[in-house]
Amino acid sequence: MQISGAADYARAERAGLGYGFLGMLGFSLSLPATRVAVAYLDPSEVGLGRALVAAVLAAALLALTRQRLPSRWQLGSLLVVASGVILGFPFLSAWALRQVPAAHGAIMIGLLPLATALVGVVRGGERPSPLFWVSSLVGSAAVVAFALITGAGQLHAADFALLGAVVAAAVGYAEGGRLARSLGGWQVISWALVIAAPFISVPVLLAVRSHGIAAPPIAWLGFGYVAVVSQFLGFFAWYHGLAIGGVARVSQLQLLQPFLTLIASALLLGEQVTLVTILVALVVVGAVAVGRRAAVAHPAPGPELPASGRELDRQSSQP
Repeated sequence: MQISGAADYARAERAGLGYGFLGMLGFSLSLPATRVAVAYLDPSEVGLGRALVAAVLAAALLALTRQRLPSRWQLGSLLVVASGVILGFPFLSAWALRQVPAAHGAIMIGLLPLATALVGVVRGGERPSPLFWVSSLVGSAAVVAFALITGAGQLHAADFALLGAVVAAAVGYAEGGRLARSLGGWQVISWALVIAAPFISVPVLLAVRSHGIAAPPIAWLGFGYVAVVSQFLGFFAWYHGLAIGGVARVSQLQLLQPFLTLIASALLLGEQVTLVTILVALVVVGAVAVGRRAAVAHPAPGPELPASGRELDRQSSQP
């Protein structure tokens, strides 16, 4: 029985990493697409407006599939998710990318896996091994060093905005991954979008009234990508991967995201990728490889949830 359980867990972890990788691929173009959009549109229109478009898609999907309303405890978690990945990260990253290139933002976002793992420990009770933390800290230290080198020895306002975006996303990722165990990955982001829509509609409408929406097709293409893929479809795979593979383990895949974003920034935006940037990206990739092999202890499913949540977890785990 123990062997069967271990084999089942190993398969679940591999599947979680696979889904997480798909989600990370979708997110890897977010910064270049945002960079293109905010060159012509106000950051509020891009950072928050993308969620309004995604909320329309989410509401339609929830209605078509006749999803039941979340429970009271799930609503609390959904508010946390919405605050992090629908309000905090999109707005702060959009504002920062008016000040710095997407390649710079990509490296700063490399802190996200460590932050997500920390929140996963607090919220989900996961216990990564010392080797896991060492690999995460090495990758994160490389990210901070890069920010200092490229910023002439100091952090700038855009860097602090990106750090705030990292914290917001980490909380939203960890909470969403925990909640997806009972509610489902695509349901988490869909309900969070619907809940957030009334709160973000006012600032978006004010931004549209003040700045207008005149922009070339390339800007709207970037906006369409972050609205449909970054804010909606990418989370389907990402939250499902976090749920079945573990928040700490799967979140480390995002250490690879800066490398993919750098390639996209160079190919799509013509941004210069320096030797320092490449070296930092390689250090980060190495940290992922080490962290992938480090042990992570997971709690039994659902002990931190109310009774109704535990029952939903048991039902969702049955074949």
